[in-house]
Amino acid sequence: MTLTLTLREAPAAPVDARALSVDGLAGLGRAEVERVELWHGNRRAPVGELFAVAGSPSDELRLEGDLAAVHGIGVRMSAGRLVVAGNAGAHTGAQMRGGELFVEGDTGDWTGAEMSGGLVVVRGSGGSGLGAGYPGPRAGMRGGEIIVHGDAGAGPAAGLRRGLVAVVGRAGAHAGFRMLAGTFVALGAVGAHPGADMRRGTIVAMSAPRFLPTFSFACTYRPPHLALVLRRLAELGAPIRAAHLEGRYRRYSGDMLDLGRGEILVLEDGT
Repeated sequence: MTLTLTLREAPAAPVDARALSVDGLAGLGRAEVERVELWHGNRRAPVGELFAVAGSPSDELRLEGDLAAVHGIGVRMSAGRLVVAGNAGAHTGAQMRGGELFVEGDTGDWTGAEMSGGLVVVRGSGGSGLGAGYPGPRAGMRGGEIIVHGDAGAGPAAGLRRGLVAVVGRAGAHAGFRMLAGTFVALGAVGAHPGADMRRGTIVAMSAPRFLPTFSFACTYRPPHLALVLRRLAELGAPIRAAHLEGRYRRYSGDMLDLGRGEILVLEDGT
């Protein structure tokens, strides 16, 4: 049986919901779940005060309501399936290690930040710092998959070390900033200066972005590995077309101020 938490009313202050994950509630009875404390502004509040609880803990957790002011949903989760039937706040799925997190609305900043495994699917738009690293360490996301079906803010996949980050709508400026490896795919428009200070890794754009002068054209070809990535995105509901799979891509190498071993692939007939 699915454990369902339905928000009683819009919270009067931000809620820190890091305890709300499948493995975070594992082994608890319904009454125990209701007594789990969350920070509501500057005070502690039991789950039962903020949410109506139905069902019993299992490997699936469902959160219902507009949770835009509820932050940290699914932080550090490692197993199970978590569904947010509405919007979610900042840090959703941050530092995930496994499991699946589906958001039917929008998410706030730092969605999937520093993930090392698992899957995050956002049906709406995401904020800034999607799959990125928090300020400080160079490395950000170290594994897992994120797909946002709407738009994303600035700095998606910044510090990406491993894994896949994809945006179906528009991606903000500085995508893939300081990338170390991994793959970032933008099916919509890409903001200015993607790949700044990237060392390795792949950025895929279906329309030409505004490049930094430290990137140079290398060749035009059909990347044999790209079809595998795009087919995986199609499995996750992305609108992958035959032109994406069969088209030729212009390859740009950079950032020449660093190792110069990163690449930005731009669909040749993209506009």
